Amino acid sequence: MDTMTLTKISGAFCGALLVFLLGGWAAEELYHIGGKGHGDDHHQAYSIEIEGDDDGGEEVAEEGPDFEVLMASADAGAGEKVFRKCASCHKVEDGGKGTGPHLYGVVGREIAVIDGFKYSGSLKPVAEAWTPENLNGFLEDPKGWAPGTAMNFKGLAKPEDRANLIAYLDTIGG
Repeated sequence: MDTMTLTKISGAFCGALLVFLLGGWAAEELYHIGGKGHGDDHHQAYSIEIEGDDDGGEEVAEEGPDFEVLMASADAGAGEKVFRKCASCHKVEDGGKGTGPHLYGVVGREIAVIDGFKYSGSLKPVAEAWTPENLNGFLEDPKGWAPGTAMNFKGLAKPEDRANLIAYLDTIGG
């Protein structure tokens, strides 16, 4: 490769870089809102007021139904269908062997007490028993409720599904 070809390649690269930088600068000048180099009265954006929006612009996050209300109206039959997501790792028969511990009599049972199953160490310090509230928290986000848990499940997002599943599990054993 001769010197002239190298010079052309270098020039093309520098020219492309210059166009890129100038394009970025021009776009910033055209679309920049407020800030350095611009007066406070020079804005290209405007706000639209909405009727009935007198709360200072702060949105209140809508909370879902209360867990106790959901449990009172939970459907164990629907929970049995939700359990299908769990059935590949957990058994409902007393002493059933699976990847995870059996769930026979799990509602109200002490945490991490099934003989022959090696629990991750993060469960015991979180709570003493699998109350419906503890099961709800665990089923919503297992790794968030018990950091370090070995259970590889992302959780059940719908509170109704969790309540139905807990109602189903409460009908098994115990």
